[in-house]
Amino acid sequence: MSSVVVAAVQMCSVDDVAINLDVAERLLQQAAERGAVLAVLPENFALMGRRDTDKLAAAETAGAGPIQQRLASLAARLGLWIIGGTIPLRIPGERRVAAASLVFDAGGAQVARYDKMHLFDVDLPGKAESHRESTNIAPGAAPVLVDTPAGRIGLSVCYDMRFPELFRQMSAAGAVGFVMPSAFTVPTGRAHWEVLLRARAIENLAWVIAPGQTGTHPSGRKTYGDSLIVDHWGAVLARLPEGEGVVTATLDPAAQLKSREEFPALAHRRL
Repeated sequence: MSSVVVAAVQMCSVDDVAINLDVAERLLQQAAERGAVLAVLPENFALMGRRDTDKLAAAETAGAGPIQQRLASLAARLGLWIIGGTIPLRIPGERRVAAASLVFDAGGAQVARYDKMHLFDVDLPGKAESHRESTNIAPGAAPVLVDTPAGRIGLSVCYDMRFPELFRQMSAAGAVGFVMPSAFTVPTGRAHWEVLLRARAIENLAWVIAPGQTGTHPSGRKTYGDSLIVDHWGAVLARLPEGEGVVTATLDPAAQLKSREEFPALAHRRL
């Protein structure tokens, strides 16, 4: 496989789906113009509501709805693989929604769906900030991998990155890279964001694309930003500390394979 250009899209999403989709389109256009074959949007890219329940009203049925239709259309028009951060999808028989990460190929077909497995039910230490994702989101049940022009990718979302066993499982299933669309809090971002992303890359000899939400949203919530693309050796290839925008980087599959052959840590595991 030859080298490929990939992109991470950073957004400060608001409580209006139409506005967010227009911003996503403009940034994805930039990614395509820079030669990216794969672009990843952040968690909640289509909606950062004023209330946690806003996602219930905006939820779509799987396979239909303006968010999914827009992503499919953009992928086809731009000739770009798009991983749609997360969007709320209805679950039959369940009041809560799935935080679903959808993958569209360059022809506009949806080829994979991953529902966020680990939900952020946390009171931040020393902060008057509390999150209970499980109130309105139902957890996913299984890891998902998808074959792309950048190789086999393991899908994950934000809080998932704190659970290395998930990435070991996907690595054992052939993943050469991971995507981690996020909406990280500022306190935990300062403390752990880069460390966790580089650790997941290093321990699996796998690259990571981690686009984030950034700035202050209509609810008053602040997110950390600092979207990163990390290579299989843990080097940061590209980053956007804050503000809306796109970063791109070139992944070198031959160099990754050589590293895995010369430093065969993945073959030395004893479980």
